[in-house]
Amino acid sequence: MKVAFTGKGGVGKTTAAAMLCRLYELDGAPILAVDADPDANLADTLGFPPDNAPEPISALKDLIHERTESKPGAYGGMFKLNPRVDDIPERYCVKRGSLRLINMGTLDTAGKGCMCPESAFLKALMTHLMFQERDKLVMDMEAGIEHLGRGTATVVDAMIIVVQPDHKGVDTARRIVKLWTQLGSGKKVCYLGNAARDESDAQFLRDNLTDYPVLGVLPYSEDTRVAGRERRPPFEGADDLLEPVRQFRAALEAFVSGS
Repeated sequence: MKVAFTGKGGVGKTTAAAMLCRLYELDGAPILAVDADPDANLADTLGFPPDNAPEPISALKDLIHERTESKPGAYGGMFKLNPRVDDIPERYCVKRGSLRLINMGTLDTAGKGCMCPESAFLKALMTHLMFQERDKLVMDMEAGIEHLGRGTATVVDAMIIVVQPDHKGVDTARRIVKLWTQLGSGKKVCYLGNAARDESDAQFLRDNLTDYPVLGVLPYSEDTRVAGRERRPPFEGADDLLEPVRQFRAALEAFVSGS
């Protein structure tokens, strides 16, 4: 199963992605977390200390130029579009238990944007992860909808749009769905509600998101907010979230499998 999280900035998509990864980790299930947000925060949200955070792949300039056979500082010219990347996950993932984490760095040129050695390398790596990675994969995409226009997540099994219970979040979710449809992707779309303070918040999401299923609604958790400030992973001291995330995971797995 390979899924991607997206949504309006500030709705908690990184926290939601981290929660799902953390749940698999707590259960001892192999899971690869991919931070594909240029404003990378997944390592911090998962509780990795700064001195153990993964190095952004896009910052490995010497390696990228070596693998693509390009000239540093040169624009244009010839370079390899299919560089070797199969060893990158093992070399540049950080590990904790059954969890592995990789930071792609800036992916804003890895889709339909300009073609350069960096974008060719990142695109090759993303393709490798999507088609060769055997573990479950959870990707944290950048906020907003621009990444969809660049086609950076068209091979995932499901796009999870995180939505908070307000009209701004719902409107952004609808724009994401519209653009996703325009891309012609046959991949599945679903919603995950977040930060619901009561049942009326959850019902608001169900009433306003009717085109694709709402697979879960996570409650607002003050301790999760504090955990981010203290560099603690989700669930540490937030037992109220454990069961809702388990329910979401079960619904997501059934959704992806088509059952």
